[in-house]
Amino acid sequence: MKRNTRGVVMLILAVMTMPKGVKAGQLWHVKMGAESSDMSRQAMAFLPTEMWIYAGDSVEWTSGTHANHTVTFLKPGTPPRPSNAQGCGAPVVPPAMNPPTPSGSVYDGTSSACVHSGNFADGASYTVTFSNPGNFKLSCLIHRDMTGVLHVLDLSGSLPHDQGFYDEQAADQARDLVLDDDRRRGEDERAEHSRHFSGNQVTTTGELVATGGGKQYLAVMRFLPETIRVRVGETVEWTNIDPAEPHTITFGTEPAVPTALVGLNTPSSDSDGARHGTLPNATPDHASLNSGIIAASLQDQAAQTALGVTRVRVTFTQAGTYNYICALHDELGMKGSVVVIP
Repeated sequence: MKRNTRGVVMLILAVMTMPKGVKAGQLWHVKMGAESSDMSRQAMAFLPTEMWIYAGDSVEWTSGTHANHTVTFLKPGTPPRPSNAQGCGAPVVPPAMNPPTPSGSVYDGTSSACVHSGNFADGASYTVTFSNPGNFKLSCLIHRDMTGVLHVLDLSGSLPHDQGFYDEQAADQARDLVLDDDRRRGEDERAEHSRHFSGNQVTTTGELVATGGGKQYLAVMRFLPETIRVRVGETVEWTNIDPAEPHTITFGTEPAVPTALVGLNTPSSDSDGARHGTLPNATPDHASLNSGIIAASLQDQAAQTALGVTRVRVTFTQAGTYNYICALHDELGMKGSVVVIP
């Protein structure tokens, strides 16, 4: 019997023109964040930050850290932060967004579309299917400088990369953030200087990185140094030099709302805008103080923003050991102590 070799050749050519390792309707994988073994160094990033997929494909984001994140595709034209939560139907700042959309939801990129995972961590996953071609910005609503983009192509286009490429890129980006050696050396030098030549200063630090698809950053979830020694009557100053991550300085009873100002002097600000309190103080246990959020403010765009509060000062009037935490990150081990000697 005569074989139809022409049909066989046509089939082979059709297969050969498909992008290597990819096909329409497949599930892609992205990691959400990375961390060091002691949780002190957190990579706030979609890994990788940028992908090309087909319309009809799905993407699964899987948490790689103990820190919470969100996967959020807002409505086109949503106002800029801090009111961007309105894009998903809730007029409040995250993480109190309500309600999240179920895993497996479809995002079409239209004016009525919004997909939001809610907070998740510790190996949990969230999946979104993309029905229409387009270029869609991805954000974490907990971490304002954690962004990415998905390029969703129609089937007439070819994809530049397969999953193996993205896995390697994600591993490289995670390693570069978490093992940031030049930053670590600087931190160690500052901590060593503080131990031996205390200027009564504690810092919190991090590093912001830009990619072609968005932004990612390293947050160091530690006070540097973690223990500081001062004399009665002296003042300790905390400065948040992280370009993106907020923190609190919280002694004693942790307030229900991290933004609450507790135990600060009245007026609570020094002339340079730093918040200032005293321990012991007039709170019920005489030992509670909460700085509220200290962080860099959003950069001026259409209008001038308020000055960010990045410094907190506490004056210690009695000897003792005063333990404190960051109320946002104590579960990651962000704790410290002030030892006050006569």
